[in-house]
Amino acid sequence: MKGINSLTPRQTVAELDRYIVGQAEAKRSVAIALRNRWRRQQVAPPLREEIAPKNIIMIGPTGVGKTEIARRLAHLAQSPFLKIEASKFTEVGYVGRDVESMIRDLTQLAVNMVTKEAEEDVQEKAAVMAEERLLDVLLPRPSGHDMPPPATAIPLGYDGDGTDQQKEWGSGHSTRERFREMLRQGELNDRVVELSVASGGGAPVVEVFSSSGMEDMQSSLQEAFSKFFPKKKQLKKVKVPEALELLKKEEAERLIDTESIAEKAIRRTEQSGIIFLDEIDKIASRGGTGSGSPEVSREGVQRDLLPIVEGTTVSTKYGPVKTDHILFIASGAFHVCKPSDLVPELQGRFPIRVNLHALGEEEFFRILNEPRNALIKQYTALLATEDVRLVFEEEAIREMARIAVQVNQRTEDIGARRLHTIIERVLDELSFDASDRDNLDFTVTADYVRRQLTDISENEDLSRYIL
Repeated sequence: MKGINSLTPRQTVAELDRYIVGQAEAKRSVAIALRNRWRRQQVAPPLREEIAPKNIIMIGPTGVGKTEIARRLAHLAQSPFLKIEASKFTEVGYVGRDVESMIRDLTQLAVNMVTKEAEEDVQEKAAVMAEERLLDVLLPRPSGHDMPPPATAIPLGYDGDGTDQQKEWGSGHSTRERFREMLRQGELNDRVVELSVASGGGAPVVEVFSSSGMEDMQSSLQEAFSKFFPKKKQLKKVKVPEALELLKKEEAERLIDTESIAEKAIRRTEQSGIIFLDEIDKIASRGGTGSGSPEVSREGVQRDLLPIVEGTTVSTKYGPVKTDHILFIASGAFHVCKPSDLVPELQGRFPIRVNLHALGEEEFFRILNEPRNALIKQYTALLATEDVRLVFEEEAIREMARIAVQVNQRTEDIGARRLHTIIERVLDELSFDASDRDNLDFTVTADYVRRQLTDISENEDLSRYIL
């Protein structure tokens, strides 16, 4: 896949088309927003800092692809991405999540992402160092050697005391190289060694019981205490391959500069972070419902969200993070309210509004069939692990799509999510019997789908609870 810097809006839409059926307008809008982030980076300062992200509100019923579009977009952008429900937040002074916590969570995701990249960059060097340490365990260096034995590796005796074996193989450099060759060829994989590894404990457990805005104190205190209390070491007997992996991980951690990782993660959060605010309609004030406390709380959450979306500085354990250029994508069904029910200031921070349409039978048929991760492909691959060759006739797929639409119309419309329940019900018997079948070929026909689903789909009470 091309890097995000070279993806044009048209190419971004093409990538999204591989996984998401329809919703061309929404794909187009997020593709432009993504490209504008790259364009902004090409603008010379100080004008660059004046260009604000074009935040988006996606409006549409559940199960039409809002979340999937945002998630795939973040994957394309290789950006820190956080999905969170707006209804999880509460107004300052109430028990619940503080709106600033989403910035801290996003920063933590960026730190994890940058750390993983840094570990990949030092893997080759860490592997060399880990091999040397493991050889020190298998064949301790003679005293006076210019490289001291590692502090965390404790040699374990071989089949004998090691001395006779060392004499048998020779001594010095040639013996070490012989062991190195055996290690690389896997001849020592069954040997058990003993290592002194960090147990992950050491710092005392800290628990903080408090109201909104304090949920991050526990992790911060825990980290502070961990600097004063060194990690405990424990002896662990493992086979050579596992020992090599443990040592690789330990060496990679030593080679990584944690300060530079924090700085890079903060920059990535500020410049390319994406926050997906789901169910934003749940915090919109419903016009004409009075001024009860629920309405006050909803508007209070919006007021708390406003500075985050407008641009402010949030304190995290890695340092201050500016939210001015984080891209916010909000979504909601807006069944009982409308975007204009949001406070005017918040509306103004989401200049792009996209309507996603409900899905019909043809879209359901395509969703089952076309995407790279289509449900038909998933279940075919799952049953192939039992050597069952599963085939779906086209009419069978169309019948499942038709029944899904029918059930959505009669009960709750949950969009494409209904397809998961439909196909699971269709393949229920086969999934149960797959490991015991003699006939490994199975074709799903339209008649078979009807036999599995018709009784339930025609009974509204049953379909409400089963489908």
